Amino acid sequence: MLDIKFIREHAEDIKRAAKLKKINIDIDKLLELDKKRREELKKIEVIKAEKNRAGEKIPLLHGDTKQEILERMKELTAEEKKLAESLKKTEEELNYLLLWVPQIPSKEAPIGDSEKDYKVLREYNKPPKFDFEPLDHIALMEKHDMVDVERGVKIAGTRNYFLKNKAVLLENAVLRFTLDKLIEKGFTPFTPPMLVEDKAMIGTGYFPGGEEQAYRIEKDKLNLIGTSEVPVTAYHYDEILNEKDLPKKYTGSSYCFRREAGTYGKDTHGLYRVHQFQKIEQVIICRADEEESRKMFDMILSNAEEVLQALELPYRVVAICTGEMGQGQVYKNDIECWMPSRKSYGETHSCSMFYDFQARRLNLRYRDSNGQVKFCHTLNNTCIASPRILIPLLEIHQNADGSINIPKALQSYMNGLTKIK
Repeated sequence: MLDIKFIREHAEDIKRAAKLKKINIDIDKLLELDKKRREELKKIEVIKAEKNRAGEKIPLLHGDTKQEILERMKELTAEEKKLAESLKKTEEELNYLLLWVPQIPSKEAPIGDSEKDYKVLREYNKPPKFDFEPLDHIALMEKHDMVDVERGVKIAGTRNYFLKNKAVLLENAVLRFTLDKLIEKGFTPFTPPMLVEDKAMIGTGYFPGGEEQAYRIEKDKLNLIGTSEVPVTAYHYDEILNEKDLPKKYTGSSYCFRREAGTYGKDTHGLYRVHQFQKIEQVIICRADEEESRKMFDMILSNAEEVLQALELPYRVVAICTGEMGQGQVYKNDIECWMPSRKSYGETHSCSMFYDFQARRLNLRYRDSNGQVKFCHTLNNTCIASPRILIPLLEIHQNADGSINIPKALQSYMNGLTKIK
């Protein structure tokens, strides 16, 4: 959500941002509602002032004059009630439209509509060249009795699976290794609620607009999270923090659930696009300062890269184009790992900067050293997500005999196992 004053002063910039982000919103209508709201508020204030003046006179009046004033008071009360009802409707319409207003993307963000418009920023390690015909991750996992997709689908429907045996250990090893790295860097770990109220989804910008991707329990008015970004960013909902306590560095470890609506027939093979997965998420809450936000962005992105380097995986960092950015994102980078079975890079991590977009919706503020209350800035990053990360991890580290090497960084988490064979 953006400040209404900012919207008034930068209407054309926001119209352009909406076009770039492919968000359908009528900014002119929003501004008309804003103007109507201010006019109605002013009229109500005028009525209240007149009623106050009349109220002071009534005890001193008698006869017809007093009766005239009382009649006028009734008229004013009726008019005030009518205006209040109109104001309530105006504010509801305005507040709903405000939830659709996009954040203006950074000048760094490439302008474009699809993946072809992404900008590659850097690459780490070259994709391997095998001297044998490599297996894809499903073939490898079935060879070692590590996955059962058929029974997962039988019990839970498409895009579901059972991880088994060494795959369970490997997934837990990757998650725990990542969590330990973040704790070493001063992050506070959370296991957050996986069911949240609408205010958390609205506050982080997933509602309205993302309802089709969320699993909702209508009876209880609760939603399964698609990322721990939602509850962890909302942790300080409606609070005022102290500047000296910023930045807050949090990491959420949770299961995540996504309906993957609109992806029928896309990435159906294997574990790339599934309904249930686990993530270690980084969340930053910091001062309302653009330089500070950029510093935090670079830090959490670097944390994710360090994990991939320890896992000995080839990857690249790309700047996401405006048409693929979320409503509230100022700037976004993805990390894409090389996946031999896809013969291409596949997105495994995302890193997002929001400025005060989420904080305004969450009423998340801090008091600075001068006593002034300001909205915080927020950022988040997928430090690791499984089972998607298992795709490059297994495919990159496979051998000609079908065995799979365990990266040194994970061996202590696998009870000293160096190879799956």
